[in-house]
Amino acid sequence: MNSGYEAAGHEAAGHEAAECGEAGWGDAPYAPPPYGTGTGARARGRFVRVDVDGVRLHVVAEGRGPVTVLSAGLAMAWFDWDEVAALLVARGRTVVRFDRPGHGLSGPATAPATAAGEARRIAGLLDALGLAGPVTAVGHSIAGFHAEAFARLHPERTAALVLVDSSVEEAPRTLLPRAARTGAARALGLAATAAGLPAALGPAARRATVRASRTGGGDPAARDLVRRCYRTGRVWRGALLENAGYPDAAAEVLALRGTHPLTAPATVLAGHDGSGGRGALRWLARQADLADRLGARFEVAEPAGHLVMLDRPDQVARAVLYAAPDQDRA
Repeated sequence: MNSGYEAAGHEAAGHEAAECGEAGWGDAPYAPPPYGTGTGARARGRFVRVDVDGVRLHVVAEGRGPVTVLSAGLAMAWFDWDEVAALLVARGRTVVRFDRPGHGLSGPATAPATAAGEARRIAGLLDALGLAGPVTAVGHSIAGFHAEAFARLHPERTAALVLVDSSVEEAPRTLLPRAARTGAARALGLAATAAGLPAALGPAARRATVRASRTGGGDPAARDLVRRCYRTGRVWRGALLENAGYPDAAAEVLALRGTHPLTAPATVLAGHDGSGGRGALRWLARQADLADRLGARFEVAEPAGHLVMLDRPDQVARAVLYAAPDQDRA
């Protein structure tokens, strides 16, 4: 079956050339690929702009009913939520998945992400889709910072918060100022793109990372979609820039905890591989501490690696549904 983001003939070739050729770094404008129909990764998507940085965002919205917003971790894409989204849609939820700037099929990132900026992005995305009611915000890994910031800054729009193996920083610090880190990320991205590394190694690096972040199985994503996303310098740049801003986003969330109470019910879902290793147990303890600090329900997905949504999609979906039962009765 052809990719839902492919078109026949010269049109598809033109989009592929535009995306891979400029790779988010040249002077040519970013050209998003055309759309198709289907479900999961091949569900019909669209592009919207929100009042944050003007970057074109790729978003997929499916289903009917109470709204759940899914935001994936560093360098991940909308299709990494496929199984979770299908389960939630089947249970009567509207599911919104989107790619942050420099991720998936969205336009290139222009600066490192901030927690408050990503909270505004989620709110703006919901506005663009005409979804005004309270939502369940779900954040995985670094996107846990963004989802928590949304819940704190937009309490009236938050029905529940679910953190899936979220990033945790008890005392974020860095040796380099933000400007230096950002400059280094840009330089590294330029060098990698000039050397042709995204085109040569991008899909293989993606698949190796996914395998290492799971307790079993490889990368379930369709190869054509992986190639379309991960062969571009645009995605490498997005990951490098977002990683450069990681300590700042962590510090923002810590500050928000002192000024903006969390009023929505929260769940912390931690992945555990089932081992008794010191590192695994330490991570589990930090996730439990996070739940305590937030006053959140704590749950362990086992066995699961960091990519809990791939290893235990059924448990992620149940955690989302359980987090805001009042949504289903509304």
